[in-house]
Amino acid sequence: MPMLEGSPVGFDEASPSHRFVAELLAKADIQLGGERPWDIQLKAPGVIDSALSRGNLGFGESYMKGEWDAERLDELFYRLMRAQLGLRIKPTQLAYHSLRSRLINRQTAKRAWEVGEKHYDLGNDFYAAMLDQRMTYTCGYWKNAQTLEEAQEAKLDLICRKLQLKPGMRVLDIGCGWGSFMAFAAEHYGVECVGLTISKEQAEFGQRLLKRGLPVEFRLQDYRNENEQFDRIISIGMFEHVGHKNYREYMNVANRCLKDDGLFLLHTIGKNLSNTVTDPWIDKYIFPNGELPTLGQIAAAAEALFVVEDVHNFGADYDRTLMAWHYNFEVHWQTFKAQFGERFYRMWRYYLLMCAGAFRARELHLWQLVLSKQGVVGGYRRVS
Repeated sequence: MPMLEGSPVGFDEASPSHRFVAELLAKADIQLGGERPWDIQLKAPGVIDSALSRGNLGFGESYMKGEWDAERLDELFYRLMRAQLGLRIKPTQLAYHSLRSRLINRQTAKRAWEVGEKHYDLGNDFYAAMLDQRMTYTCGYWKNAQTLEEAQEAKLDLICRKLQLKPGMRVLDIGCGWGSFMAFAAEHYGVECVGLTISKEQAEFGQRLLKRGLPVEFRLQDYRNENEQFDRIISIGMFEHVGHKNYREYMNVANRCLKDDGLFLLHTIGKNLSNTVTDPWIDKYIFPNGELPTLGQIAAAAEALFVVEDVHNFGADYDRTLMAWHYNFEVHWQTFKAQFGERFYRMWRYYLLMCAGAFRARELHLWQLVLSKQGVVGGYRRVS
């Protein structure tokens, strides 16, 4: 990516805002117009003022318009977040977003379908090009893996072993995606699976698994409408769409759908601070109405409903997973360029690499919690 040569017309490097941002970025070893891959190259005026007034929403939209660049967005965001620079800037135009996120239930049963339509229904071909062969759109487990395929299969097998699956069990997958877990568990552990999704594209993709004769069922429905009981419950990467006002209801649903001697594995991205709201850029362009939990919020929602048997954090593996997705996205972009266009390309690149930087900085985590209704007699034996 070419570096900026000189300052475009309209830049005012002597302005208070420019000096303030330059000094702030220096604390994270980032320069405006520098020569390192993570340095910011300004291409148009107004980027700094937009970022100061609208936070990452303004910063991200400026990037989507091509008004600034950085060769390594992942390294840029790693440095920004590791230095916690976001805590030093209070965007003046985002007070409404913050208040709305705290007070309004943005994850009602009606709103729940919005993320399926806007994000997961981009097209199965698009996701097939970016993901592994099983279409697993969650963090891989890289402990002994060298490739994305190996990491995703290792994650699926880890979950099966944590759930202590046995042939003949019935498993509920809340937020089943394209069915990668259900297919793997049915093939390798002999279980029957029911998956819930709010994406029509994912439900249609699930018909391929049925044609293979696998004992899996896709239900196009909200999790709140499920009432059957199962031997095991799994939820991989769906809790991020539940919202804090619905955490208790979600746990009540899982409790009523799990047999008394069953196990429930919750796999979710999480954050460090409960008093933060969803990033406005992510909320607008990637995951509408999404919200990340803290461990404390999960524990509070599960109180008196579940015993927490095990907690496993392998969030650093999400960095590597996202970088693998980004590589595949770049390799196959020409196939989708005419369909989606340059603005989408910059948006998707920003999304993947910003998230990779956040996990690298340990701002975000990936937790797997194993829960039981009454406590495992003799204790739960952790696997890894």
